[in-house]
Amino acid sequence: MNSSMISPRTVTVEDAASFLGIAPTEILRYHEIGLLPEPPLGGEGHRYRYDDMIRLLWIRAMADAGIADDAIRVAFADPSTAGGSAGHTVESILERGLLSDVVTSRLMDVPEGSLRLTDLDTLLVTERIFGPLGAAIQATRFIALATHHGLREESVRVDAAENALDDTVTIDDPRVEQVAAERHAFERMLNAVIEDSGLAKSDEALFESWDALGLAAEALDPFSAMDAVAKMPYDFSPARWRAMELAEARG
Repeated sequence: MNSSMISPRTVTVEDAASFLGIAPTEILRYHEIGLLPEPPLGGEGHRYRYDDMIRLLWIRAMADAGIADDAIRVAFADPSTAGGSAGHTVESILERGLLSDVVTSRLMDVPEGSLRLTDLDTLLVTERIFGPLGAAIQATRFIALATHHGLREESVRVDAAENALDDTVTIDDPRVEQVAAERHAFERMLNAVIEDSGLAKSDEALFESWDALGLAAEALDPFSAMDAVAKMPYDFSPARWRAMELAEARG
């Protein structure tokens, strides 16, 4: 994997704001009014991790949907929930229109309880970088995981194996190659399900309808995907990045 495509583990408030399309002072305001806890200080001020960015993205989505600061604060203060999408269920996120219409419409018929909040976190990031079309295509992955027996369990197992590649694991540890092989095998299985179930044809129809309507992809502007990678942090170890590179190289 090209080193330029490896995300940082934390980002500055300036980079966080740039990714979100807002001023750094707006993020500082979120701290002041209790919407976002202040992250640890680093050499360049506050350093924002993945979970911080996910919370910021949901704050922006809620604000764009017309939800007042006080209501956002109450949602994130709910002790019964955790994570970036705290205070929400999958159903409430879809009902409130916190994702784009085209993404929401693809997910509305998925059986209740089969999607996870982390699925929607991922879609929110993709929507910010690649626009609604990119996220709508990625939704196919989560539809397959939600509707085909055994896929979700295998996904969780492979994710856990990748998470275990922490900073104590060197890039030449045999476990890195093993996890890469497991990821590659899972992706092949998932892609086969998407093809055999007709979901791939749904993607093709979506592309065609998008083109027919003359709609742009609405990717993040003025960023390119490369720019965005440098501003969206993922706390992955070198061993985990290496496993991802090896899995990709298997084709």
